[in-house]
This record gives sequence, C-alpha cells and structure tokens, in this order.
Amino acid sequence: MLPQREFEGPEPASTVRRLQQLTEVCVRSLPACCGAVATLDDGRQEARTSATHPDLAALVSLQLHSGDGPIRTALDSGRPVDAEDLLTDDRWPRYRAMALGSGVRASVTLPFRRAGIDLTLNLYGFRPGSLQDAAHGPAAALGEEITTGLVRDRRYRAALTEAGQLATALRSRPVIDQAGGIVMYVLGCDADEAYGVLRRLSQLTNRKLADVAAGVVRTRGRGLEGELSRLAALP
Repeated sequence: MLPQREFEGPEPASTVRRLQQLTEVCVRSLPACCGAVATLDDGRQEARTSATHPDLAALVSLQLHSGDGPIRTALDSGRPVDAEDLLTDDRWPRYRAMALGSGVRASVTLPFRRAGIDLTLNLYGFRPGSLQDAAHGPAAALGEEITTGLVRDRRYRAALTEAGQLATALRSRPVIDQAGGIVMYVLGCDADEAYGVLRRLSQLTNRKLADVAAGVVRTRGRGLEGELSRLAALP
C-alpha cells in the first residue's frame, strides 16, 4: 500500500506531526506491517485519525462508529488485541468482513490511555500471524512516547490559557477597584456591598464585570444612582 496521510479535526501542528510520525515509523520499522492508523480521542470532539492508507482509515471509522472491532476491546481491557488470522477470527463480524475485503489478514491494536487521552495504534498485515510480536516491539515504545508528548502538550496549552485569563483579570482589577470606590461614594456603603452591587449588575445585564466597572468609571456613577440603589436593596 502506498503511504497516504489522513487527518480529521482541528489540532495543533505538533499533534498532527506526532500522529503521522507514529503511523509512518511503524510501517517502516515493521517489515510485516502493510499499513497503520493512529486514533486520538480526548473527549472534546469526535476521535481523529491519521492513516497511511484511506482503506485503513475507513476500517477504523467503522470501528469508531459501530464499536465492532478490536479498538473498543483494546480500550476496555487496556491491553493489546491481536487478531492473528481474520479469516478464522469471528469476534467482530463487520470489522472482519471489511478487513478481509481490503486484503488484511492480521491486525494488532495497541491502546495508550493517559490523563483523559485515548490513543490507539492499529497495525495491519497481509499475512496471518505476521504481527504477533508487534505489541512488545518498537511500535509499543513509540506509542508510549507519543502519548506522553500529547499529554504534556495538552497541559501546556491549559497552562497558557490559565495564564492568559490571569493576565486579563490583573488588567481588569484597577478599573473594578475604581468602580467599587465610586459605588461606595454614591451609596455610602462599604467595599463588600459595593462589589456585590457591581456583580449583580454584571449578572443582570449579561456583561463582564470589567465592562460594567468601566461603564461606572466612565460616567462617574452619574445617572446610575437609582439603579445602584435598587441593586443594593436586593437580597
């Protein structure tokens, strides 16, 4: 089979490269492997695939949508699933029929589960029993390395998002404090009550607290006396 890449769903470039690397290196390093597919499911969208051939991508798609095939079995058990000869293996009828129709006689599925990420590596062979050692060779080691890298990337992106949110909050804090002072002056209340009024105004108008505060600062509270008093009286 000629190598052909397939990838579905938006992902960072590093993720795309890792999945492609995983499938392509497996095909090069395992003489009996005629093709490979990596599937990635992080619970945020439909599982994505990277395949060395479109026929194999369709074979994985059947499994993901029907649950018929070794991918589900491997993920449920947490162990590799070896189908030594699909001509005699009757565990997954629909998967078996499509695989044999594509010329595949043997397959091995390796599951890798880390921190909410499910990665499976599916290896295919033309000859029965040709992949019996694949579950413990370089493909398994590379799958572990790729999965660890994906988890690290995910945590890094989450940290960047949190840092961005913190930076936004820090930039907004001065105007919120200034608005709180204005409300304290207008209502003759303490700081806790003033910030409570701002939060209620934010919720009622479905606007960010920083935007509400900016409006109070811009008007110096003029024209808002009645609204602020009404909000202060709410339980």
